[in-house]
Amino acid sequence: MPYPELQGLLTDIGVEELGHFEMVAAIIHQLTRDMTPEEIKKAGFDTYFVDHTAGVYPQFASGTPWTAATIGVKGDVITDLTEDMGAEQKARTTYDNILRLSDDPDVNNVIKFLRQREVVHFQRFGEALGKTLEKLDQKNVYYMNTAFDK
Repeated sequence: MPYPELQGLLTDIGVEELGHFEMVAAIIHQLTRDMTPEEIKKAGFDTYFVDHTAGVYPQFASGTPWTAATIGVKGDVITDLTEDMGAEQKARTTYDNILRLSDDPDVNNVIKFLRQREVVHFQRFGEALGKTLEKLDQKNVYYMNTAFDK
């Protein structure tokens, strides 16, 4: 981030996102730590259990392990902030989907909190993008690469 006034904002969001991961991992641990072998099989959790027992292993709902390759970073402020906004919307949709499937009020309360934070992060990234767009006339920041227009 080339703008010092936005560096703190991005750091704060990043730290909070790590906290979100910890909260989701704690929910998963609490929901799975006392499962019996029969419950594990009935829930379709048996293949996961074989590989990871009840340990929290970062993966998508599809079973694909999380990888840093899913982070869309280009090194361009406008592109990256736009990607960040998209990621926040994807997280919000995921939380919406969890709420559609869950009937556990304790889980739902945490998920609603996390969903609210994703909305706030989307707004903050939007503000950062707006402040960045205001500086477009400054050196080395372009809304588009003008070299391609020649």
